Parts: sequence; C-alpha cells; structure tokens
Amino acid sequence: MSEKKLHIALLFGGNSSEHDVSKRSAHTVFDALDKDKYEVSVFMFTKQGFLLGNKDSMRIFDGEPEDAVVAEAIKDVDFSNPLANIQSLSEVKDIDLFIPVIHGNMGEDGTVQSLFRLLNKPYIGSGIASSAVSFDKDLTKQLLTYHGIRNTKYVVVTPENQSEYTYEKCAAELGETLFVKPARQGSSVGIYKVSNKEEFDKAIQDGFHYDFKVLVEETIANPREVECSVLGNRDIKASKLGAIRIPAEDAFYDYNNKFVDASGVVFEIPVELPEKLTKEIQQMSLDAFRVLGNRGLARMDFLVDENDVPYFGEVNTLPGFTNISLYPQLWAVSGISYKDLLDRLIQLAFDEFEDNAKLHYDFVELGSEKLGKGLLTDEDKK
Repeated sequence: MSEKKLHIALLFGGNSSEHDVSKRSAHTVFDALDKDKYEVSVFMFTKQGFLLGNKDSMRIFDGEPEDAVVAEAIKDVDFSNPLANIQSLSEVKDIDLFIPVIHGNMGEDGTVQSLFRLLNKPYIGSGIASSAVSFDKDLTKQLLTYHGIRNTKYVVVTPENQSEYTYEKCAAELGETLFVKPARQGSSVGIYKVSNKEEFDKAIQDGFHYDFKVLVEETIANPREVECSVLGNRDIKASKLGAIRIPAEDAFYDYNNKFVDASGVVFEIPVELPEKLTKEIQQMSLDAFRVLGNRGLARMDFLVDENDVPYFGEVNTLPGFTNISLYPQLWAVSGISYKDLLDRLIQLAFDEFEDNAKLHYDFVELGSEKLGKGLLTDEDKK
C-alpha cells in the first residue's frame, strides 16, 4: 500500500504591492512540488484581504481573470460577519502543512503566521514575533546594533517628532544625501533618495502614507548590493553570495527595477568577492538570522562600500520564489536544486513544529480541573 501523500497548502496573493509577484512565486512552487509526494491545494488572499477557496484560487491559477473570479466569489458574502473574509478556512482541516508565498505585509509581518498558529498547523518560515520584528526595519536595526552587527546609521521620524527632525538636522547628523523609507513596507515602496529640504519633506510625507515610522538613513557612497541566502532552523548555513548591479542613472534598486523594467539590471550569481569579505558577509547573515530568531529561510541584503566594508541592509523572511528569484538561485549555485530546496524547507517546518510542541504544558488532573504543571503551587504538588 502506497504511503499517504502529505497535503500541502500554498497561500499566495495578499494586499501588498507584491501581489502579482506572489502569484508568480506560487506558480513556480506549485510546479516544482513533487506530486508523487504531495497533494497540493492553493488559497489566494485577494487584494481586499478575502481568502478564496481552493476551487476559485485554482481558476485564477489556471489563467481566468482575477477580478472576475473574485467578484463572483464574494457576491453573496455577508461582510457584516467579521469572519466572512476567512470563511474558506473550513477547507483546511485536512492540510498537513502551509507554504506561505505572500510577500510584504500580511505574509512577512506575522499576520498569516498567527493564523497558522491558531490552526495549530506547521508552516514554512519564521514565527510570529520573528516575522513581525524582521519586517520592522527600525526594530531590526535596534537588535542588530545591540548585538554588534554593522548597519547604517539612521533616525526614526514619526508624526509626533517630525518637527524636530528637519532636513538640516538629519543632514548634519547623517550626511547631505539621505535615504527615506517606511519602517514596515517591502519592495522599495515609498523609498526615496534625497539631497535637499524639498525632496526630504516630500519623502517624509509620502512615507507616512505607508507607516507612522519613517527611517532616515545615511547613504553609503557607490555601494555594491550583495545578497546571501540562509537555510535552517537552529543548525543554519549560508549560501554563496550574489550581487545586483543597476544602471548608473538609477539611484538604487527600486520598485521599477524589481518589477517593471529590469532590463538594465545585472545579477552576478555567484559573485566573486575577496575571500575575507565573503566570509564576513556570510557570518553576518548567520548572526542576524539567529539574533532575529528566523526559521527556515531568509535572504539577507547588504551594502558594501568602496573599502569592502559590508553594512547589513534588511532581511526578507519570505523572499521571492520564482525560478529567477535570488533566494533559490543562490542555493542552486550552492548545490541545492529548487526541488530539493522545497523538500528541505518542508522538513524544517515539520521539525520546528515538533520542537515547539515540546514546549506545551503537560496537564494533570487536579480535582475536577486540568491545570498545567507550570501553574501548580508547592502546596498543590504535595
């Protein structure tokens, strides 16, 4: 008798700017999963945050117009019910493991991880707290700085302190050319490179459209953008490194470079760097992964200055997973194929779930109640 297939659920879509990238990532993952091992269902979060069931999600997967499918799926939904947008969860009782392929908010900020936790199901990637902290560039930098992991200097501007952080003050502290970015946003959305008061003020106001914390960072002169993929839970390893070279006329690797017109972008995979620099970036990646409590996978982004000094940029806990995305490409050149990478991530998710299950209280009878051993008093234990 053949062994029962594991039932895997792919979650994709979401309400971030990376909605369509998520769909492409999910397609690639779906095609690569070994159908002899896995039964695969798909569930799409619409741009409005509604979770479609497997049937409707598969229609979109197969090429039907998304807007038409969504309109049909929600026409009879009673949105006065606060749980209406996740009614499709009734379909997931037989799911063995979730693979979230939702980039940006909802996917990387701890939201969907909380859902998996409530469902008591294994899932690929970092946990709730680790995801939320890693998605917040300010909290990430605070932790990295505390643990001695080099990153760029910055200040945080909020609506409450905005009057204190003028362009003149920030320029005096961080340099005349600055990067302005929302603390909790992905895909280079809302990021500006500024060098005067007018640009600065405009960037701050736009940043407040996405978050109430806006980072103002120093600029690294003529940097190289270097990437490193990390794999594992507690026993972790770093991939070979890759680099991104953008057209000289572009200020940085922005949303347009990533998703609209990447024709001028050159990816060096792997990139040849001095051995000392390579080892330093790989070690910084491993250190950051541990400090942030990441699990399963993460892609670490760095800026390297003219003197070969690396600065940690940010962490992506659910990086792109198309066949041309950097995370799987870096592992491919490091000796792990896309298909094998998925198998490893699935096993890591089960391992983490089992480890966490060991932390649950053991329950004992006490009168007519059940109390966790950790809650018993010394008198109770007699």
